[in-house]
Amino acid sequence: MPKKAKPTGNGKEEGSVPCKQVKIEAAGGPSSILNFESPSDLFESLISPIKTETFFREFWEKKPLLIQRDDPAVATYYRSLFRLSDLKSLCSRGMYYGRDINVCRCVNGKKKVLNKDGKVHFLQLRKDFDQKRATIQFHQPQRFKDELWRIQEKLECYFGSLVGSNVYITPAGSQGLPPHYDDVEVFILQLEGEKHWCLYHPTVPLAREYSVEAEDRIGRPTHEFTLKPGDFLYFPRGTIHQADTPPGLAHSTHVTISTYQNNSWGDFLLDTMSGLVFDTAKEDLEFRAGIPRQLLLVEATAVATRLSGFLRTLADRLEGTKELLSADMKKDFVMNRLPPYHMGDGSEFSTPGGQLPRLDSTVRLQFKDHTILTVGLHQDQSDGTQEKMIYIYHSLKNRRETHMMGNEETESHGLRFPLSHMDALKQIWGHPAVSVKNLKLPTDEEKENLVLSLWTECLIQVV
Repeated sequence: MPKKAKPTGNGKEEGSVPCKQVKIEAAGGPSSILNFESPSDLFESLISPIKTETFFREFWEKKPLLIQRDDPAVATYYRSLFRLSDLKSLCSRGMYYGRDINVCRCVNGKKKVLNKDGKVHFLQLRKDFDQKRATIQFHQPQRFKDELWRIQEKLECYFGSLVGSNVYITPAGSQGLPPHYDDVEVFILQLEGEKHWCLYHPTVPLAREYSVEAEDRIGRPTHEFTLKPGDFLYFPRGTIHQADTPPGLAHSTHVTISTYQNNSWGDFLLDTMSGLVFDTAKEDLEFRAGIPRQLLLVEATAVATRLSGFLRTLADRLEGTKELLSADMKKDFVMNRLPPYHMGDGSEFSTPGGQLPRLDSTVRLQFKDHTILTVGLHQDQSDGTQEKMIYIYHSLKNRRETHMMGNEETESHGLRFPLSHMDALKQIWGHPAVSVKNLKLPTDEEKENLVLSLWTECLIQVV
């Protein structure tokens, strides 16, 4: 179990760092819990009463935020997101150990995995939960729970980063995981019962990987509290944490919503640097000159000064660059994110609807939050030459069932256009509506072909 924090003489925890703790009373009915009008509205309602500007200025990547709500309407809504009782119907749909569900318990500071082989049977799962006091970890419940899909799809639009989730169901008087830190920003919603939490100073701030920490290395908790249904907790990646369900009758259920994995400036530099080097080498003879003989056989530190010069050249060139080439990050995000939330069969995302666009039509972009326009390199299969092309990727046809499942095969959906189409595409992307005949392309045929391609992918509609 987590260690108790020792209060100091002024009533604060010893060694504590500032942590906002907000208590709010009941305000409004179930319809006012979360606002789905826009991605920013959704996030602001999720962290209410904290303002978005305050959150990113004071807490994001800096310190934890705890919001304790005494609001039955919020508690009821949170409980609807996932319950222990949901597992019976989910297991009947074909869940598997490891892929969909982990069963584990923290024993002597270590994680003990209690998974069986193959398919999960609810009666066995419940037996392990009741008799072995095991925690049930359900992976990516947004694949099956509509309201979590709705929340996470909006959050992916808001952050521009993949947003995953896991549900943890822990019996009374038990703990599922040892002290550890994660490589993601963490948002926790308490759904059922109560969970006792301890947070500790990070040993690796803004960590890039998951790691278990030994009890004797983490010191005293900087924050200690108990979450109840309707409560909200945020902490940055790298924050060491552990949690247990207090002894008693009730189990605890919470959902951990996470984002910003491998989404740092370092990752962005790695993603864009190859394209910048490619462009520079086309124009700069020094970049095309061969490296010294046998350099690959010895330590490269001998040419550190030369490499520094190349990096300064790249930095100078970057100042005047209008289009950065993204190697993987943009494409990977769009390929693997959730499709737009919808109530029906989703045919509006796979079959073009409405009037066919013509030269005299006015069109507007739709599903802009699910579309990315980027410049990338295309290699001609016939002669191997490379040239810059415009790529438009979208997530309209992505499969919710494979979201964040890692080893599931995904495919990209989108279009490719010559670089000469950039101005016309920016017209469509940058205006509420645009006349086809006014698109900045030399011929009427190119204008009609462009809008027809976008319409076929359900990206525009005639207004």
